[in-house]
Amino acid sequence: MRGYPRSDGRKGIRNLVAVAYLVECAHHVARKIVEPHDAAAHLIGFPGCFPNAYAQRMMERLCTHPNVGAVVLVSLGCESFDRHRLAETVRASGRAVETLVIQRDGGTRATVEAGRAMVARMAARLAEAQTLPMDISELVVGTVCGGSDGTSGLTGNPAVGVAFDRLVEAGAACIFEETGELIGCEDIMAARAATPELGAEIRASVDKAARYYATLGFGSFAAGNAEGGLTTIEEKSLGAYAKSGQSAISGLIKPGDIPPRGGLYLMDVVPDGEVRYGFPNISDNAEIVEMMASGAHLTLFVTGRGSVVGSALAPVVKIAANPHMYARLAEDMDVNAGRILTEGASVEEVGAEIVDLVRRVADGHPTKSEELGHTEFILTYKTFEPLGPACLPL
Repeated sequence: MRGYPRSDGRKGIRNLVAVAYLVECAHHVARKIVEPHDAAAHLIGFPGCFPNAYAQRMMERLCTHPNVGAVVLVSLGCESFDRHRLAETVRASGRAVETLVIQRDGGTRATVEAGRAMVARMAARLAEAQTLPMDISELVVGTVCGGSDGTSGLTGNPAVGVAFDRLVEAGAACIFEETGELIGCEDIMAARAATPELGAEIRASVDKAARYYATLGFGSFAAGNAEGGLTTIEEKSLGAYAKSGQSAISGLIKPGDIPPRGGLYLMDVVPDGEVRYGFPNISDNAEIVEMMASGAHLTLFVTGRGSVVGSALAPVVKIAANPHMYARLAEDMDVNAGRILTEGASVEEVGAEIVDLVRRVADGHPTKSEELGHTEFILTYKTFEPLGPACLPL
């Protein structure tokens, strides 16, 4: 594999221009800037107008993601987002960064024209960038599952677990989520923790998720899950848990925390404190964004019911758990894990196929969602407290 070197020692598997709007009022202008450059530039952004420490941190992490080579910030001008701090963070990372302020720069047409010229210049420079050899141990790989059904825990999720075990053994950092979909699995996860103290933190994070959902009055169990044959959150949790494989759990992180070394990490995506902003993740893409903010180069997305989404900035590998769904959505799926049920393939064989695909995607091979132009992105308000010392014991 080969990657694009960054000043912090990481390497990227893509070399994109990030065009980031800093309030919903600037979203349209930023989208128009990206349109002629959709292969080289991706649109991200935060819609809120009042400040939020989580959103600020997320945007700083995303604009300095290893897959990002340059950044254009698009501000309306009167939002509370700290664009100066964000620009300085990007500049300090060694990346080129330019800021457009719509109120200052002449409105929609003038700002779009200026932004398109900026992206063209940046993309031309990035196209000349040199790569360096990249080892699999330098990868950060995330995994999520969306639209789970009765096949997810039998095929796709355990196949990802096998892939995670192999990646961790090779020195990669692997991140699984989410505590709200692991209710009932806290004790078996705690038993796999690197230290008893970390085990206690894992239990506490799942307990927090259960309290959070109880306060909201609903949990991470959708009508589509029931239609797909699941009956309880515990049943769904066991399938989601299978994605983690069997490696020891090295740490517990929150969105924006970058794993300090290779190993297996659980991401706690449920906000801390009182319920303020509603459902922790309103779509699968919110989880993918949080994985990226923690440095994930790519995400393994397991689905039984079916999904067509990808992501801005980082590739998404979609793994079909259900063979019938795969037949309908083959154009959108990268791996058919459903053949474990229909063709006698083993979980280990499909896990090895996933690892091979991870290598190829990291080396530049496009995923199905990349070929189709999917660059979904969503970022909302949340509140988190810093990690405690027991969360990263090693």
